[in-house]
Amino acid sequence: MDYQVGTPGRIVVARFNHGEDVLAGLEEIARTEGLRAAAFHLVGALKGGRYVVGPEAEELPPVPVWRHLAESHEAVGFGTIFWEGDRPKVHFHGAYGKGDTVRVGCLREASEVFLVLEAVITEITGVTAIRELDPASGMVLLKL
Repeated sequence: MDYQVGTPGRIVVARFNHGEDVLAGLEEIARTEGLRAAAFHLVGALKGGRYVVGPEAEELPPVPVWRHLAESHEAVGFGTIFWEGDRPKVHFHGAYGKGDTVRVGCLREASEVFLVLEAVITEITGVTAIRELDPASGMVLLKL
């Protein structure tokens, strides 16, 4: 295990509107505000998105299993923002519910808001964490 200790910095509250891409919006906020490290919570609804629910097998490199949100779902979750090279990289795990069905996974693409989605982003100061390609897994992982 590797770790660093930081402190909370600025807090950003954002509202994403119907049809907006929440992943791209979080990256835009991080870039505009110069957030090099942050944690965030999301609550609201999504009507589109591609997310990963795990690997096909317990082996490296992992082959992701993809799912798609094709209609409105309630959404709640937690994520982090750390930079990979010259851009912020969002990592978000959420739960997506519709009726009696709940899905959980790592939202990675095509995230489209339904009606409204709120984000509370807390900057983390005093850490040097970044995202970097891990050769063993083939994934971009947190490096401290």
